[in-house]
Amino acid sequence: MRVLGIDPGTVMMGYGVVEGSSQVSFVDCGTLRCSPRKPVEERLCMLFEGICGVIATHSPDVVAIEEPFVGVNVQSAFMVGRAQAIAILAASRASLPITYYSPAEVKRQVSGYGRSGKDQIRTMVMLELKVKDETLGPDATDALAIALCHFHNSIANARMAGGRL
Repeated sequence: MRVLGIDPGTVMMGYGVVEGSSQVSFVDCGTLRCSPRKPVEERLCMLFEGICGVIATHSPDVVAIEEPFVGVNVQSAFMVGRAQAIAILAASRASLPITYYSPAEVKRQVSGYGRSGKDQIRTMVMLELKVKDETLGPDATDALAIALCHFHNSIANARMAGGRL
């Protein structure tokens, strides 16, 4: 199973690809970047094309997308929702199944605690995937965490159903 994890954003969108059957391994990760000075519609178009390119390059079996966190800044959540819609559209265009995870669910699955800090998530992602590159950006790291979350959930669900992946 190959999983594409996406951390949506309208200026920076992280992506991470992992694969495996019972053990997970790192494939690729990165950050699609847009100038915050460009109009949002131009950024969304660039992000859509970028995610479509990642899908074409890596041929994932499933896409896992983080749901926007609605905190104090509702406007920020709306912007992230727009980026999430772009990721959904790109996955749908490729006829890929999509799964959504809350930030707390990703943290709980990757570190065992739903309120883990970014540093703890980063450390756990690097340990599990045996990635030694200290230059992984926060958006790419978050996207890998989302992909790992889906991978672990899929393994657990398959075991509970008595089957294999």
